[in-house]
This record gives sequence, structure tokens and C-alpha cells, in this order.
Amino acid sequence: MTETESSSVLSVRDLMVHYPTDEGVVKALDGVSLDIQPGQTLGVVGESGCGKSTIGRAILRILDKPGQIVGGEILWNDPEKGSGSRPVDLTAQEPNGPEMRAIRGGDIALVFQEPMTSFSPIHTIGNQMSEAITLHQDKTAAEAKEWSMELMNMVGIPNPPQRFDEYSYQLSGGLRQRAMIAMAISCGPKLLIADEPTTALDVTTQAQILDLLRGLQEKNNMAIMLITHNLGVIAEMADEVVVMYLGRAVESGPVDDIFHQAKHPYSRGLLESIPSVLASGRERLPSIAGSIPHPFNRPSGCTFRPRCPSFIPGTCDVNVPQYLALGGGQQKVSCFLHHSPSGVEEVSSHD
Repeated sequence: MTETESSSVLSVRDLMVHYPTDEGVVKALDGVSLDIQPGQTLGVVGESGCGKSTIGRAILRILDKPGQIVGGEILWNDPEKGSGSRPVDLTAQEPNGPEMRAIRGGDIALVFQEPMTSFSPIHTIGNQMSEAITLHQDKTAAEAKEWSMELMNMVGIPNPPQRFDEYSYQLSGGLRQRAMIAMAISCGPKLLIADEPTTALDVTTQAQILDLLRGLQEKNNMAIMLITHNLGVIAEMADEVVVMYLGRAVESGPVDDIFHQAKHPYSRGLLESIPSVLASGRERLPSIAGSIPHPFNRPSGCTFRPRCPSFIPGTCDVNVPQYLALGGGQQKVSCFLHHSPSGVEEVSSHD
């Protein structure tokens, strides 16, 4: 075990998730590696379909069928067990086994991307929160109800006794998102996976949600994996950033390095596409050329090369770039502009 893995609350190593279909195999994740430290916020960014949400679902072993983990490790290192304990490989656990069920919702919680479809429409908000609390904690039904209403008050939901007996469709989008966060933190998780926690919210509510997450993190030393396509949210919240493209991490590093010294052409393209208040009203917003390739027709070599403005013929279309550190620093990049193609993995004819 490396020093980084031993200090991390979660280490993902070469994770591969495939979805076999009649047309072929969709490689949702194709060898992703990342680490999350206690109390740290890791931002995971990229275009829709790059595999961001799949990482969170794979960690909790709740992949939609027919998705399956076909390779790699997900090492969970419970901070409360001390440095001498060995991490648990979540990929080796049964998805519905007792150990995985204890970790899911208890030690690792997930704020789903769309709470309207994540809450049960036939059970009240309070009923669902109380069930999660009694499942993971030694509390009676009355104690769970009292703690649920205290959590609602903590996340800024007005009139908790009334909201406790309401259904998800009776709440606004902002209140549903707050209720989802309240249920996620109800058991004091060491890691919170927030999948687009501010999607479809107005900027005022978005700011309140982010302030709420930051306050909870400081209070409980909770690690957060923040999955989003909003680079503004990443700049405000994240300590480290992982940039995803077509199921692979193409760049990672401290948030300041990524925003001010991005190395991968894809990372630079994402940053350049952010609207600027300094731009004139008639100036066109820069965009990344092309679109994400079809999952059944992955490009040979570097998967980004059909859209890359720095494409190197004979190199980028022949070899698969390795994900390596730059100059021994914290920043990693998968690009031939910064690493020699010698000794890299040769792409096979069927890839």
C-alpha cells in the first residue's frame, strides 16, 4: 500500500465498469484512479456521458443493470478504525451483503442528481429519513423522528414538523435538494458523494446549498466527492480536481493548478468555454470542436484526438497515453504533449 492510499479515506485504482449490450460493450469507466483525503473536497468534472456519476454509483455498488465492475479496486479506509487497519476493497463485497449495506448510507452517503426521482413518491419525507436513521443507528422511531426534524432545521427547511409528513412532490426543488442532503448526512458519513447537488437550482439557492455542504464538512471533517459540470462550483468548493473524458481521467491536480496551469487540451477547452464578464456582448463563446464519440466507436489511440487542436499524427492515433505525474508534482496528465510516447501501451486493433 502506498503512502497516499494509507492516508486516503477512499482510493480508487484502475476501476473499469462495463455495460454489455446486444450491440457491444459500453466502457463507462476505463481504468479510473483517484484518492480522497479526510476533510477534502474532490471535484470530478467533464461533459455529460464521461462517467462522472458512474464512479459514485460504482463506489456504493448500486450500478444499474447490466453494469458490472470488471476490473480495479475501490479501497475504503475507515478513519475511525485507525492507521493500523487494512482498507476494505468494496469491489470484493456483495452489493447487498451486510458489510456493504452498513457502509452504504452509514459511512458513505450519496446525494442523488435528481431528488424528485430519488425519493419514494408514496412515502413521506420523514418516513424515508427515519428509516435510514434506524437502519444505521441505534435509535428508536421517536428518536429518529426527532433527529430527522433537527436535521431539517439544520439544512434550512422551514417548519420541520409539517415537512416531516409531506411527500416529495409537495416540496420545491430547493427544499427537495435540502431534504436529500439532510437524509444523506443523517448518519454522519465520513464521505459524501454529491452528484450535481445544485442542478436546476437558482443561483441564490445554489449558493446556500454549497455553504451548507461546506459548513457540514468543517463540522464533521467529512470528505466530499463533488460531481459536476459546473466549473464555477468546482472553483469555489474543491481542493483537488479530476477531469474525466470518455470513461478516463485525463488530468488531475490541485484546483489552482488545474485552473491556472491546465495541461491537457480538453481541460483547457473546458476552462476557455466559461463565460467571462469581461467579454463583449457580441463575442462568441469558445467551444470544444466536435462531440463525444459514440461508445461503440471509440477512437484508436487517445480518445480525445478527433477533437484535439494539438493532435499529433502518427502518435495520438497509434498509442494510448499513460496517466503520469508532471515533474514529480501533484498534477497528472494523460497527453503526449507532456509525455514521450515511448514505452506506452500500444492500442490493439479491436480497441
